[in-house]
Amino acid sequence: MAEAESLYGEAKYYDAVQKFNAGMEAFESTVGLEIMKNSKEFPAFFKEAGPKLSEEHMGALHKLFVLRGDILVGLGAGKRADLEYSNALIVNPSDEETPKKKAKIASSASAKEGGKIPCTILTGFLGSGKTTLLNHILQTNHGKRIAVIENEFGEVGIDDGLVQGGSIAEAENIVEMNNGCICCTVRGDLITGLKKLVKNAKKNSKPLDAIMIETTGLADPAPVAQTFFADDFVRQNLVLDSILTLIDAKHVIEHLDEEKPEGVENEAVEQIAFADRILLNKTDLVDEEALAEVEKRVRAINATVPIRRTLNSIVDMDYILGIQAFSLDKILEMEDGFLADDAEHQHDERVSSVGIDCTGELILEKMNGWIEWLLREKGVDLFRSKGILAVQGMQNRFVFQAIHMLFANSEGKPWKEGEERRCKIIFIGKNLNREELTTGFQACLAK
Repeated sequence: MAEAESLYGEAKYYDAVQKFNAGMEAFESTVGLEIMKNSKEFPAFFKEAGPKLSEEHMGALHKLFVLRGDILVGLGAGKRADLEYSNALIVNPSDEETPKKKAKIASSASAKEGGKIPCTILTGFLGSGKTTLLNHILQTNHGKRIAVIENEFGEVGIDDGLVQGGSIAEAENIVEMNNGCICCTVRGDLITGLKKLVKNAKKNSKPLDAIMIETTGLADPAPVAQTFFADDFVRQNLVLDSILTLIDAKHVIEHLDEEKPEGVENEAVEQIAFADRILLNKTDLVDEEALAEVEKRVRAINATVPIRRTLNSIVDMDYILGIQAFSLDKILEMEDGFLADDAEHQHDERVSSVGIDCTGELILEKMNGWIEWLLREKGVDLFRSKGILAVQGMQNRFVFQAIHMLFANSEGKPWKEGEERRCKIIFIGKNLNREELTTGFQACLAK
């Protein structure tokens, strides 16, 4: 607890939480009571268990509640801190300092995070329309300077070629990460990317109005959000504005209903649970009855989240940017262990990616035939397929995208004179056969 107090004094609030948790576990073990399991129920719990505690234990418990409240104030969870202070006063009603702390919370409840860059975590299952929304944001004439961090689940980076950007999408303001899922293996890289954007903005005297963090379709948003409390530099310079979740109206229910192996979380459920705003996208693919059913399922997971129906991810910017919708208090109410640093997101091991990156051109007829066969035979297990391809006889890049058995293609940027023509394609799904996919694709190449 002394270490927790020291870290709190250094404003290292996230680290202080970890020490506090260890201290509370030791205290609970000593007294033989699970005190912090649910702070809301503490008054009733204390009425029964209080008489069993010694005077020394009572003093320690009071101190614990006050310290937890102090740390939560530092993290910005004022509502939850007020609850901890209230519990401290139940243990020691003669405490004169804690009521002052409660009053301070009440007076500063409407204070805003001044001077910090607002960040949006853009999440949603594979194929929900995140990159399309990102392009919409970067191309809309809203006058804001927006930076982008994009993360891909796969061996071959595709999304950097799909983000078209515009006049405000400057090269130094786009950071790509494709060496793992942002919610687990590369959180350190996310922190590095955020620091790079902040330092570049200061160095070039081009202040950022917002940062968009596009996660992989398989990301659990909780560890990504945790980053904004875990790193001192990030906490001092950035603030989490919202978690924005896109939903594919046609396919989301089958992902919500998917049975996962023991210990593996359902990412589609987690993405909805943590959402501050939801875009129910691709509304043209289903009827009104299906849309109503999707909204009902969403409400069963996240009862109060605002939902807006969209087509092609088109939405007003004031619905998704600068909305100050993220609340640590709300997250702690839903998942008390959110700030604990002992949980690691476990992906479904049946889900993998197969990436192909090679020089050469494809014969369009062969490619179309193979893709048609692949989606028909394997489409249920193929969550997402996308590629930027060189096609024989075409001056522009051939952009290919598929979600399960739905397929679409478009023309990308033209190939420059003398530029090496190459094909990049990625498949993400369950039980993928690398050899079958690679061999099938290579058979479509011009000899």
